[in-house]
Amino acid sequence: MKLLLKIWRQKNNDSKGKLVEYPISGIEGDMSFLEMLDVLNQELIEKGEEPVVFDHDCREGICGSCSLQINGEPHGPDRLITTCQLHMRKFNDGDTIVIEPFRATAFPVIKDLMIDRSAFDRIQQAGGYISVNTSGNTVDANAIPVEKDKADASFNAATCIGCGACVAACKNASAMLFTSAKVSQFALLPQGQVEAAERVQNMVRQMDLEGFGNCTNTGACEVECPKGISLENIARMNREYLTASARG
Repeated sequence: MKLLLKIWRQKNNDSKGKLVEYPISGIEGDMSFLEMLDVLNQELIEKGEEPVVFDHDCREGICGSCSLQINGEPHGPDRLITTCQLHMRKFNDGDTIVIEPFRATAFPVIKDLMIDRSAFDRIQQAGGYISVNTSGNTVDANAIPVEKDKADASFNAATCIGCGACVAACKNASAMLFTSAKVSQFALLPQGQVEAAERVQNMVRQMDLEGFGNCTNTGACEVECPKGISLENIARMNREYLTASARG
């Protein structure tokens, strides 16, 4: 395939960026999107030009670091996949592909397509953990009964990889789906009840401090989430927050 790539180039968060056009050819349908970018970068390096900076790690749909806005969609035109799992057969010969970083105040651009998502880390650190007795009187977690439906719902929430697609898809750049997934995975388990009230209040407070917007109730976050995190988690987090606030 021959393609025209329009890629966002930006030196750092303090400089202005712009879309730069790069024609590319010889792209096979079985290539992943990131492999296509590797081909482009190899060509740029051979020409003595600076390669395009983009984030990636596992390339197996697990780490969430490969997040890109592709033709206006987080992770591109496919569903329930990350950018590294998107294959070029989803595009046609002669297509123009616009590639940008995720857009959010809380996700400042580091360079080109790479953004700083450490805001998610700080939300997690604010309450995304449970207390564990390490005094020598520990109880095997498997000895605590957990209803299967709650265990399944907790596991589904825990599949969130923190890629930020929910934020990029939301017109308010809301992190409600991410935060609610991290709240839910513990709120559903008996081990998570010790600091349940403190957890949800601290995580929501940190989310607001990071500059994320509020939920729009449009559901775009769930549609674009590569792991299919449900909007039910937002409803659960709201209930947890109201309950915690009522108790003082």
